[in-house]
Amino acid sequence: MSPTADEHELRAWIRLGLEPGLGAARIRDLLAVFGMPQDIYAASTGSLARHLDPGLATSMRQAPDQATQTAIDKALDWLHQPGHRLLTLADPEYPAALLALHDPPPMLYLNGRPDLLQRPAIAVVGARSATVGGMDNARAFARHLAQQGWCIVSGLASGIDAAAHEGALEAGPDAGGTIAVLGTGIDIVYPARNRALAHRTAQHGLLVSEFPLGARALPFFFPMRNRIVAALSRGVLVVEAARQSGSLITARLASELGREVFAIPGSIHSPLSRGCHALIRQGAKLVESSEDILEELRQSGFGRPLGSDNAPRAPTPATPAPPPGSDADILLRALGHDPASVDALLTRTGWDIARLNGQLGMLEVSGLIERLADGRFARAGA
Repeated sequence: MSPTADEHELRAWIRLGLEPGLGAARIRDLLAVFGMPQDIYAASTGSLARHLDPGLATSMRQAPDQATQTAIDKALDWLHQPGHRLLTLADPEYPAALLALHDPPPMLYLNGRPDLLQRPAIAVVGARSATVGGMDNARAFARHLAQQGWCIVSGLASGIDAAAHEGALEAGPDAGGTIAVLGTGIDIVYPARNRALAHRTAQHGLLVSEFPLGARALPFFFPMRNRIVAALSRGVLVVEAARQSGSLITARLASELGREVFAIPGSIHSPLSRGCHALIRQGAKLVESSEDILEELRQSGFGRPLGSDNAPRAPTPATPAPPPGSDADILLRALGHDPASVDALLTRTGWDIARLNGQLGMLEVSGLIERLADGRFARAGA
């Protein structure tokens, strides 16, 4: 969403991301009930209190305080700069891969090339205190995978993450590119030593953050970042990791989302090999070269990235047909041919709100349904 969009709507999105006590899942629930962010703020205190703490419901009915207003103005100023963008759940370019999460980020601050979000991606993650050999491996794997058209996703941390971004950038401007998902506001580089790498990534790749501008690094932000890294990728490669490692969290999230998990083995005497060996014992694919990853992805049906030589063409998404009996098919049948509210669909399907919201988001991005101005849903073109 650019600053040319309706400023009232844009301010409402930014403010929603600044509300204390509202996580991604709760924001999505509110959007499902009320519609767009400005509709949430226009709702009565009583309506909001049915879904929120009464104190928060009351504060959301009031004008933003001075600190919040200043933060909104700062974000708008940032968005007016070249290459900067706010991508929201209402945007048709929102990456469908993130809708597999139960709590997809309601908004993403972007700096760089948003087209990379639509490319097939592989995550490369690992230890911050990596060995020289581990960083060489991460750089080489990322460079070769990027040369084959895969976008390399990582978290811009020290060690393996930084080496992976560097390798992808070394592959050149016509390669798959790289996406750095931040655990801070997009205007803050953490660690600071990666400032030059962040600048190069913004120029030739993409920086992504779900956090408001100015958000400092907090411990619980990094698992949140990791879920985006996992969801954006078709597979996750762990290069080096201790037994207790954030990289293992990323790998676990990837596995839960149905993504492939790969690990490079190492010395049995190295503490940084133990996490990778644990993953392999749990079913991760042992890999010794990037070709091992590409072969496994081909066998899994992913083939080569779209746009690479001899790549299979993607089927046209104009009229996708959900498989019979799938959640998408069940929801379309429950919707019927007349507009229906979220409450009505909850009753008809018997699902919980998280499952319903996930399928509504997928069908909306697929172009099969659309959200009406009153918050109800209808089949596209009905």
